[in-house]
Amino acid sequence: MAHLGTRRSRALAVPVGLALTASLGILPMTSANAAPVDEAPAAAPAANGPKLSYVVNVDGGSSTAKSVKKAIAKAGGTIVISYDKIGVIVVTSQNPEFGKQIRKVRGVESAGATRTAPIKSAATTDVGATERLSATEAQAAAKKATTAEDPLEPLLWGLPAIRADKAHQKSLGSKKVNVTVIDTGVDDTHPDLAPNFDAKGSASCVGGKADTTAGVWRPKADESDHGTHVAGTIAAAKNGVGVTGVAPNVRVSGIKVADSSGEFYTEAVVCAFVYAAEHGADVTNNSYYTDPWMFNCKDDPDQGALVEAVDRAQRFAYNKGTISVASAGNSNYDLDSKEIKDTSSPNDGTPSERIIDPKKCLDIPMQLDDVVTVSATGAKGIKSSYSSYGKGVVDVTAPGGDSTVYQTPEGPAVDGRILSTLPGGGYGYKAGTSMASPHVSGVLALLKSTHPNATPRQLERMLTTDAESVACGDPYDINKDGKIDAVCKGSTNDNGFYGAGIVDALRAVRK
Repeated sequence: MAHLGTRRSRALAVPVGLALTASLGILPMTSANAAPVDEAPAAAPAANGPKLSYVVNVDGGSSTAKSVKKAIAKAGGTIVISYDKIGVIVVTSQNPEFGKQIRKVRGVESAGATRTAPIKSAATTDVGATERLSATEAQAAAKKATTAEDPLEPLLWGLPAIRADKAHQKSLGSKKVNVTVIDTGVDDTHPDLAPNFDAKGSASCVGGKADTTAGVWRPKADESDHGTHVAGTIAAAKNGVGVTGVAPNVRVSGIKVADSSGEFYTEAVVCAFVYAAEHGADVTNNSYYTDPWMFNCKDDPDQGALVEAVDRAQRFAYNKGTISVASAGNSNYDLDSKEIKDTSSPNDGTPSERIIDPKKCLDIPMQLDDVVTVSATGAKGIKSSYSSYGKGVVDVTAPGGDSTVYQTPEGPAVDGRILSTLPGGGYGYKAGTSMASPHVSGVLALLKSTHPNATPRQLERMLTTDAESVACGDPYDINKDGKIDAVCKGSTNDNGFYGAGIVDALRAVRK
């Protein structure tokens, strides 16, 4: 992300048209006497291929977009929705040559297929399966809770790790602040989420176009519990029930972007950023990577278009006053290294091994400019065994959990993972940078509550300045087998494992 002052700046190398878009927050305009936009060939396009989704990024004003839309139709494309404010058009087509043809059209900055498999009627950053809280453990925790605590709060070792328990003595956050969870869906009927849920900011963006039908943002019975778990960490109400969020009085919305197979495709992510920004989100939480590529290479015509589309949408949100938080990933990758072996992409088809440069091939939205990137720590405050890292990439760190084999919490907490809300009124443990990111989103919500007029840039500055610095420490051998598992580079105040340090909720509520 773009860091303030002299801190870890890593601006994207983007095409001139996109750079202008990024700096001004608007699309570059063509001159009034510019040559007309070239259109697709007059011959009828083929329509015998699989139905794929595309993003078409327009470089120009409204007249250019109008001509591009005509060319899309001639090339066999059907427009799902056009986000004219950012120049991104979501299209479906069964023309196998659609991408190649539309890229030749004047006024098209880039265009690419958002998937490699046909459209069906999760790339979340959590680790392993959810483990539901047992009744015995819940009863034991409730007996240890003080009168000021919710019944399961003694099991939330992540709250004192960022001093959120002390912050709650001063402020629970403001109802004027909204955090939008862009994820697999949020069950707003959960008793810990219902008091703070904001339906006006919620929708389903699956397919690339917002659906605001009541309840459409909820996960179905056979879908992931991930988004509901994330929402609880951010804003579970302090109401004498269950768990407590980092910012238990702020509003939380849910935008569902994962389809029925759990995939987060570009068109849905673009829709979510735009919708969140236009419906009052102060913070968005993004605990996923955009499928099907873990890393999107900017020199690839399809993948480069995906980077550009998501970047335009995220930048639109940023310019509207929304700050976005994203998890660093669970592959224990050094994102500041010269090369990474990616063996999981594309995850909607047959993955193949490829060597990528993480400075040219981006995990989006996490590696985009102006996105707060979060690594994970376990109960001992050490980088989680799975957490990806990288100097100049990670901004801050927060509790994401780890195996008790590596990092065992002090009592009364007994599990090294993060406890939060589950669909249907339940509670359960999950671990991952997915669980670290919402801790940071909660702290940003407290900061916004304390400083309601702060811009995203100012919020980021306060977040990193207030963070508790964590040094690299001893050589990182998390499993004690004599082999170094990851290498931390940098100073106490700025390093690859922890960035500026672990976020601090107490400092966030001090004026």
